[in-house]
Amino acid sequence: VQLQASGGGLVQPGGALGLSCAASGFNVAATTIAWFRQAPGKEREWVSTIRSWGNGAYYADSVKGRFTLSRDNAKNAAILQMNNLKPEDTAMYYCARGQPPLSQIRNGDLYRVWGRGTQVTVSS
Repeated sequence: VQLQASGGGLVQPGGALGLSCAASGFNVAATTIAWFRQAPGKEREWVSTIRSWGNGAYYADSVKGRFTLSRDNAKNAAILQMNNLKPEDTAMYYCARGQPPLSQIRNGDLYRVWGRGTQVTVSS
């Protein structure tokens, strides 16, 4: 059971990136997937969660309206599309798998499987 995050890079403010969280050993549609991020010197921050079997996607206020989390069932992956990126979006991004209740989707301690991070840098 593994998750592999990819797609990070350097982008100018206002640009876009798509992060992929590819799953192996399990069906990504049958589990809840979340993205977290952590900037240097800051605590880990919840970004978004998509619940199992299409039961909704949820976003932090800081990214709502700019980020979209969806599944690519053909690739067995969860895709975080990030538009209108801002310098404050700069961080290492991690995807994780778990089954937290809806009230706890922001709690990173309830996600048991984590992928390695992918760096996103937003700078001119």
